[in-house]
Amino acid sequence: MGTRRQLGRLRRVVVKVGSGLVTGPAAGADPKRIEAIAAEVASIRKNRGVVLVTSGAIVSGMARLALGERPRSIPEKQAAAAVGQSALMWHYEAAFKRHDVPVGQVLLTAQDIGDRTRYLNARNTLSALLDFGVVPIVNENDTVAVEEIKVGDNDNLSALVAAVIDADLLVLLTDVSGLYTADPARDPLARKLDTVEMVTPEIEQLVWDGDGEVSVGGMTTKLQAAQKAAASGVPMVIASGHEEGVLARIVDGEPVGTFFPARTDRLTARKRWIAFAVPPQGRLHVDEGAVAALLQRGKSLLPSGVVEVEGAFAAGAVVAVMGGGREVARGLVNFDADELRRIRGAKTREIEARLGYRSFDEVIHRDNLVVL
Repeated sequence: MGTRRQLGRLRRVVVKVGSGLVTGPAAGADPKRIEAIAAEVASIRKNRGVVLVTSGAIVSGMARLALGERPRSIPEKQAAAAVGQSALMWHYEAAFKRHDVPVGQVLLTAQDIGDRTRYLNARNTLSALLDFGVVPIVNENDTVAVEEIKVGDNDNLSALVAAVIDADLLVLLTDVSGLYTADPARDPLARKLDTVEMVTPEIEQLVWDGDGEVSVGGMTTKLQAAQKAAASGVPMVIASGHEEGVLARIVDGEPVGTFFPARTDRLTARKRWIAFAVPPQGRLHVDEGAVAALLQRGKSLLPSGVVEVEGAFAAGAVVAVMGGGREVARGLVNFDADELRRIRGAKTREIEARLGYRSFDEVIHRDNLVVL
């Protein structure tokens, strides 16, 4: 057995389970699998709150509607989700009732997290449920979500939920026991990584496509979730949901699965919202000098560093800052897209001459900017 992990006090834990753990390809929601998950969650609830993020609504609906293959159109997916979500919750309620644990359904879209007021409302609701001793069961609201308002997968949704409630641990339960150096089903020399200190390009190259017929998120989305969680100050574990007692072992600090420690420079709640909750409305391409100022010296973004503006957005929107072909930061912009196109490359003293007024000196103030 390896060294125990120092997780500290775990007041709030988010657990995400994939479709493959709670459904069968043809039978839909699987009562035995859901009972196993409920037993795992119930085992770690002493003196802490637990939020369960679950997939499986569409697959459950497919079985109820006798659909032979996954729906392709948005209305058909939404119809399957509407039918399947009620079936999924019925099974969860029955399973948790055996452990005298009350549950509550929470359905979210990216709009609920991207809008600051609704974000705070979701935070307050989840906190109230936890205070009442309820296990919130969270899923994306597939019955209304279209591409423009979708988080897209429950790995990233669970990381956002962990940030919303200031969780102390995020656990992604899946069909494999962690992150491997290669696909363990195909490569006998594949080695499981015990700890990943940071998701680097080298780590991203290790990702193998583990998508199954009923799964949306593979390892790629799990690494994205790890980055979000780490920046929010939340450690994360990827582990197998088929191992009995896995959650109790994880919260006890046993070296189960693959561990992603939290960053020490935890983002504030507001900066977490800027960085992860709001899809960028546009892109600002900046020069090397601006990249160095943002990343190395913690400066604001000035007009002189902006070389190209993409998209149509209003002042106050979240935009991505691109440098060297990659996103280096994200922040709330002080000018709209048309204004920025007129002042890009300009010195601060030239803003008024180009616009006819000067409301701000900075394109993005450092207090409203998150380095990624």
